[in-house]
Amino acid sequence: MAGMSGATGAGTTQAEGRGFLRRKPIEDALASVDDPERSLKRDLTAWDLAVLGVAVAVGAGIFSVGANAAANYAGPAVIVSFLIASVVCALAVMCYAEFASTIPVAGSAYTFSYTTMGEFVAWIIGWDLILEMLLAAAVIAKFWGVYLGDAFSLFGIDVPTTVHVGSVALDWGPVFIVAVFTALLAIGTKLSTRVNSVFTIIKVGITLFVIVAGFAYVRLENFSPFVPPAEPAPERSNVEQPLFGFLTGLEPSMYGTLGILAGAALVFFAFIGFDVVATTAEETREPQRAIPRGILGGLAIVTVLYVLVTLVVTGMVSYRELAASDSPSLTTAFILVGADWAGRVISVGILIGLTTVIMVLLLGLTRVVFAMSRDGLLPRGVSRTSRRFHTPVRLQIGTGIVVALIAGLAQVELLEEMINIGTLSAFVLVSFGIPVLRRRRPDLKRSFRVPWSPVLPIVSGVACLWLMTNLTTLTWLRFLAWLALGVAIYLGYSYRHSVLARAAAGSAPDPPKDDAATPPA
Repeated sequence: MAGMSGATGAGTTQAEGRGFLRRKPIEDALASVDDPERSLKRDLTAWDLAVLGVAVAVGAGIFSVGANAAANYAGPAVIVSFLIASVVCALAVMCYAEFASTIPVAGSAYTFSYTTMGEFVAWIIGWDLILEMLLAAAVIAKFWGVYLGDAFSLFGIDVPTTVHVGSVALDWGPVFIVAVFTALLAIGTKLSTRVNSVFTIIKVGITLFVIVAGFAYVRLENFSPFVPPAEPAPERSNVEQPLFGFLTGLEPSMYGTLGILAGAALVFFAFIGFDVVATTAEETREPQRAIPRGILGGLAIVTVLYVLVTLVVTGMVSYRELAASDSPSLTTAFILVGADWAGRVISVGILIGLTTVIMVLLLGLTRVVFAMSRDGLLPRGVSRTSRRFHTPVRLQIGTGIVVALIAGLAQVELLEEMINIGTLSAFVLVSFGIPVLRRRRPDLKRSFRVPWSPVLPIVSGVACLWLMTNLTTLTWLRFLAWLALGVAIYLGYSYRHSVLARAAAGSAPDPPKDDAATPPA
């Protein structure tokens, strides 16, 4: 592999295909990890990856998303919604595992798409991943600041979480937590995962404690009717209902079969992040074995935890009582049964839970931008790594600043569904990419194979598309606007500056001004 790096790094090999459809040869993708100025250190194990998966999936959502979906969409049948979302995620994750074990390179779905479907599709999916992880990191950091204020209040600490600079209101909590993990990630991925492991074990322990305590209050009558009959939701406008309902002319509704499916699209938010784990393929020891075990093991743990929490929250109180509350959550359920003590425990669990989510999302965001920059679709200088830490220090700090400013100054929580649609669009392309890669490169060594291909990968892609149609029309409109911006950037910059384009034109991949040696960090 090292022997190929010189040719690849210089961009002298030829792309497969032309124009928008030019593909990065898989040998080039594998050899790119040997670029001494853009290399990442292989430190992570299967355990580290499983912990990363649990860390990014178990956050505040485990205490709120199930209650919200039960109250406003599916009733007790939200358990089915979680199982549907879990199965869809498992199908997509198996596709990620095959890709990542075959092409263990940073970039996740972006890199996989570049080698199978061409540069334009890869750009679109990379652009979607940036949307997903940027917004997710900012949204979760914003919520971290909100829950920090709640924790201060619950424990009687009088500290304002918002400071005013002139007419600008800044939430300092999100800025603080993003700054801490930006610094840790810049120093090294292994150190960050060790800190992450400690926080993850603590928050899983708190979650299990809350589950056990909650089962003492469960009453079987609260599970009836398990699937509430559908009823109108007049307070929702047409653009706030699922796209499927909008296109078929259905009136906004809740509960029933469509409510279960809409609930599955909503609770899918609970499973985002496993694609982030795949972005660490280039930093994993024995990625062919570690990645499938880590991703699938993490997903299994998360599914069990979510189903148990959902059983507790829907069994403790009626879904009608949850719907009548301003912000349905597991804390609401405990308060309704008179167990106010749980609020403090859950608030601590949420803070710790969100802490690890932010770290993994910052890691994933940086690795996607790193991979796109190394390929020249974004400025190449961004992907240079520190000779001391073997991490993209400047890029990590830059993305941290952007996330901190968005979380500290903007109301990003209004764009929460945009995270789901970005994730699902990536899942779709990765799923459909498996049969394409097998057809084009049957010779590649695959330590993990999706069973019953091409049937299961196609089913996975279609299932993800179906969940996308159950997101709101307004989310789709915002998503199309984001795609339009991405296409404009690709046509204006990336198409001409990519490494493949420069190789085809016979020029070096880096502009002259980018030839300076990387300063030690």
